[in-house]
Amino acid sequence: MSWFNAFGRSAHFDPAAGEAPENRSRRWWLLRWVTSSAALNIPLAVGPIAFSLLALEMIGEARGGAAMMLAMTLAQVVGVIPITRLGKRFAATEFLKVLVVFRTAALAGVVILAHYQAPFAWLIALAAVAGCVNGAAYGYLRSQLNAFVPPMRLPRAIGIAATLNETIFVLGPVMASALSVVSPVLAVIALTVLGAVPALLVPNVRQVRVPQTPSASGATLSRSIVLWLVCAAAGGATVAVIEIGAVALAVRYGYEPALAILFTVPLCIASVSGGIWVSFRNRMASRQIVLVQLSVMTFGSGLAASGLSFAATVLGSVLVGLMLAPLGTYYALVLDTLAPPEKRPEVFALLRTATTMGIIFASALLTLTSVSVSLIAIAATMLAVTLAVGFAPASSRPSTPTPSA
Repeated sequence: MSWFNAFGRSAHFDPAAGEAPENRSRRWWLLRWVTSSAALNIPLAVGPIAFSLLALEMIGEARGGAAMMLAMTLAQVVGVIPITRLGKRFAATEFLKVLVVFRTAALAGVVILAHYQAPFAWLIALAAVAGCVNGAAYGYLRSQLNAFVPPMRLPRAIGIAATLNETIFVLGPVMASALSVVSPVLAVIALTVLGAVPALLVPNVRQVRVPQTPSASGATLSRSIVLWLVCAAAGGATVAVIEIGAVALAVRYGYEPALAILFTVPLCIASVSGGIWVSFRNRMASRQIVLVQLSVMTFGSGLAASGLSFAATVLGSVLVGLMLAPLGTYYALVLDTLAPPEKRPEVFALLRTATTMGIIFASALLTLTSVSVSLIAIAATMLAVTLAVGFAPASSRPSTPTPSA
């Protein structure tokens, strides 16, 4: 039985139609949603290589691409709350489409300015404009999933999305490099066009009603929600310090810089494997299992930081990658139960932004210190959040675990 067929077993009442929708329609909605979820991340996956090669051609320095990505991620952090709250005044699906179109227009502006050799600072500014909506767009896209997937199927749906997203992050840089052989601008055109797919494919399911999962009332940022956002940030930093520091790690062990893929590829393959496992398991992990998973990620980051050997560092990277999708899926599920329904888009947007802040933290460490010091600092951070989860009160647990399939 395929992943998508598994969503055709239970029907939800559509008050407008007066009958349950066809199973194939709901599978089609899920296919459109996971495709939109993957496409939404394409600018983030392809951007580092595409922008760096574009900067190399325009100003002779690849670090200009890093400046564009930094502007994009910082703008996401700044814009996530006000833009997400602005969307409460509008229909969620239409607002999501507007955000995607807005980002596409900004990225198209980058293409036009690059074609006419405009000052590079203008490209950095437009990258920031494009990035300011990333967090809000993810928040509204993720909250849409609750409209047509029942709680017991959410782990599988989120696992499928995580698997596709990791695949995008593996294949995206390869596509950017291949297209840049023809022209760096062509790679930016590709990420602009593909990143616009959610505006066309995202399903409009406003009339479908399913029972809401129990959620806690109160402020958007309760202590329990903050705990899991911090965990997400620490996980993002752990992955980022390995991926961004891969070149330095390769040099440290006496390899050519191009062999940085010896660290990043095993991490990515392990991450995809973890996503597949979550999808087939289709069950929300218990608090004890999550603690074990955090401990494994902490051990992996510590192993990578130890500098014992090349093999130990690769093994540590694999352990980190294996835990990425299971933990990311749990964070999405637990926040789904902890957040008030009307604040779910905002909380999911904060979840994506927390991961981004972890990446920024890792990037800053690598900029200011050596890769060895950065790895040790991130491993210590992971240990701290693991202990925080271990000693956290029961109030940080979801009120009703998602049933197994």
